[in-house]
Amino acid sequence: MTGAPLTLFAGPTAHGLDLHILADAEVIVRPPARRGDVEALLGRSEPGQLAIADGTFHSYPAVGHAEIRTALEAGWQVWGLCSMGAIRAAEMHTLGMRGFGEVFQEYVQDPDLDDDEVALMHSSEPPFRPMSEPMLHIRRFIAHLSERQVLDDRKAATIVDLLKQRWYADRTLGALKQALRSEGGLSASVTETELANFDAFRTKQQDFTRFLKEKPWQPKAS
Repeated sequence: MTGAPLTLFAGPTAHGLDLHILADAEVIVRPPARRGDVEALLGRSEPGQLAIADGTFHSYPAVGHAEIRTALEAGWQVWGLCSMGAIRAAEMHTLGMRGFGEVFQEYVQDPDLDDDEVALMHSSEPPFRPMSEPMLHIRRFIAHLSERQVLDDRKAATIVDLLKQRWYADRTLGALKQALRSEGGLSASVTETELANFDAFRTKQQDFTRFLKEKPWQPKAS
């Protein structure tokens, strides 16, 4: 498998990414993985390397454990990260699926962590523009505000609970802004200033970029 390209299932996590990173990493990008996509790939290609970052949750059946297990048994190197891939890797790392990044570690450390922590609404066609924000990102952002005492612990917990109770597609930055004002008591100017730094808490994108830069699927030079 030396020097072989990586087939990568990705969608909203890659939105806005510098395409040079993808080209430099020698990857073949496919849309978010659906049930049957891995199985179909096995039928077209010799064993190689694939990675799942994004996958469907509700619009189509999710990529299945059985097809991933079949890929592993057939000699494929299978990675999971960022979103659906991180969930599957945490569930199947004892079977040989490889996980990468902080989101993967979150699911390994807490097997009861809800799938909807990484879910978001996005457009159905490329470039899969995100329309909501994963709960995982919101939690980290709110925890940062609490650590800096921009929010006290009680208000921070109230905001997290309020957004967790929403359907994942309704967890938007607009909804977060409203909660920071109404439940957190922050002024408009403070709210805007803090939200301007929200990119720093987009862990899924950070894992994705680091994966492409570090290229852990490639053999290490001896």
